Amino acid sequence: MTKEVGISGFAVYVPPYRVDLKDWCSWTASPWEKTSAVIGRSFRMRGPDQSIYTMAATAVLRLIDSYDIDPRRVGFLGLGTESSTDNSAGAVIVKGMLDEALRARGHSPINRHCEVPELKHACLGGIYAMTHGLRYLALEDEDRCAIVVSADIAEYARGSSGEPTQGAGAVAMLLETDPSLLRVQLKKIGSASAYRAVDFRKPVMRNLIRGNLNCHFQDLPVFNGKYSTTCYLDETLHALYEMLRRLGCEPTDYYHSLAAAFMHRPYHRMPMTSFALSYLFGLARDGTAGLNELEMYCRNADMDVDAVREEMNSTPDVLQLVKDGDIDSDVYPLSVQLLKEFRKSEMFTETLAAKMTLGAEPMKDIGNVYCAALPAWMAAGLEEAAEQGLELAGRSVLAVGYGSGDAAEAIPMTLADKWQDAASKIGFKAALEPYQNLTQTQYENLHDTGEAAGLIAPADGFLISSVGSSANPNFSDEGIEYYRYLGS
Repeated sequence: MTKEVGISGFAVYVPPYRVDLKDWCSWTASPWEKTSAVIGRSFRMRGPDQSIYTMAATAVLRLIDSYDIDPRRVGFLGLGTESSTDNSAGAVIVKGMLDEALRARGHSPINRHCEVPELKHACLGGIYAMTHGLRYLALEDEDRCAIVVSADIAEYARGSSGEPTQGAGAVAMLLETDPSLLRVQLKKIGSASAYRAVDFRKPVMRNLIRGNLNCHFQDLPVFNGKYSTTCYLDETLHALYEMLRRLGCEPTDYYHSLAAAFMHRPYHRMPMTSFALSYLFGLARDGTAGLNELEMYCRNADMDVDAVREEMNSTPDVLQLVKDGDIDSDVYPLSVQLLKEFRKSEMFTETLAAKMTLGAEPMKDIGNVYCAALPAWMAAGLEEAAEQGLELAGRSVLAVGYGSGDAAEAIPMTLADKWQDAASKIGFKAALEPYQNLTQTQYENLHDTGEAAGLIAPADGFLISSVGSSANPNFSDEGIEYYRYLGS
């Protein structure tokens, strides 16, 4: 008999250093109305003594506290990130911090027989870690749970188009058999992947060339915005189609059955575009009712439905755009044109958009946290649903992860019978407090040098206490971080 596995809890950590995007717009002469509509309201920055490891450990400790987890039950501790600063160790660094803090509290450390993998694939690393943890549980015979933490730092050069989409933070998830929050249909997950060359990369050679390998390590990405959007849309479409094939259901039936949908969120507007486009593509592969609906939208947009269907059933080679030096072209031009008209429809505004409203407002204050973006939105949405007293037990929930380069996972889930109890412990909104709004000088200095005057120190969690500098035959710790626990 196949075990039922899934998610039983979330915990969130974001650093207290906040950049208000309205202030940022005044500093950079950027349009606030457009920025707020497309991006959000604010983003967070790591502090001088913070890293993805300290943020990850803080989030996991909050998870252990909120859900009263016995550390001895943890058989899998996975870290998903694209912001690693150690190319050897990964999740075991987080485990080390947690063990010290737990012992300091008089508690047992995490199970010595615990797997500690780190998974990397751009923003999909955390979701890959989650599916690995679920597979671990599906095969585990003993009473074990798994913890997966996604932690990232999104940094872009000042003056670049990516600058307002920065962010930093970590989200931890408790995975269990007989989960109390979300049951994951593990065998029905739809996967897709394709190499896309210049979509979004972080080559170490770039930092060597630019001379950026210093104490304030900035792993600034190489990216091409228009092409990255094309890649996101194409790969999520393929993952969703595969999920629907595995589920054996008609696309429109599935979309209408959803209580909520969450997708990777590099900024506010992007996931809604992908979700709406995937609905239209579903109509092209649906039965008679779906095709009739698609024909109606095409007629309203004065477009040829046969030409649109042909495009939607095609398999364009997105990488060829790079080879042809034409990365700004649309591979689905007719579909994108139809989408613009579809956004005006009642189906879009009252049905599809409504399925993505849970948690959308608080997410405007977290920024882009790469691997943690999708888990954060799920946490925010489920907390909000519980606060509103929504009756959602047994309803379907969709989560779509995406990582540039690129790959996607479409994950069907259902809400557990007593999901509200677990959702009430998430504490997403509480994690956004307290905060310190940075001045322009503080922001620029923290961004460029990793230091800024007048910063208020974090009150709990973990910090970097020192960085080793010894390099001799007897003892070497050059570049290795040491950590301290602040208590909570």
